Amino acid sequence: MRAKGSNTLQMKTGLLVPAIIMLAACHQPAMLSVDKAWVRLTPVAGAPSSAYFTITGGARDETLTDVSAPDAMRAEMHENVSHAGIESMNTLKLVAVRAGGEVPFALGGKHVMLFGLKPKVQAGTTTPLIFTFASGQKITVNAKVMPPGSSAPQ
Repeated sequence: MRAKGSNTLQMKTGLLVPAIIMLAACHQPAMLSVDKAWVRLTPVAGAPSSAYFTITGGARDETLTDVSAPDAMRAEMHENVSHAGIESMNTLKLVAVRAGGEVPFALGGKHVMLFGLKPKVQAGTTTPLIFTFASGQKITVNAKVMPPGSSAPQ
């Protein structure tokens, strides 16, 4: 003889297990991505412009090895640093991206210098940036082009 309420418990358990399985199936592993990409044009003709973005790590640690820009003659990763009140800019060869973490390339910090931008790169347009990682993965994003002196677009 069953205890009163055991059918209710079986029904609740019978519904709970499939719900848990469905939720587990819906949870996708984190994907390596690049978002919020933008370029700030230089106010001085012939001087390099700068690119900014945020890299979000995937399921495992990764290393950014290169950023290229088809609309520029050359692109270099840099970082602004301050030591004892003296500002300087260092070239970055590699940038670690922790699993699930974020690496911002933002004003006053890490950025990509774009040398020799083609004349077609104008404020209000977009320009492609290609990110290469140590695993061989490449991600291409279109960066919004902003006028000189601009803050990050909203």
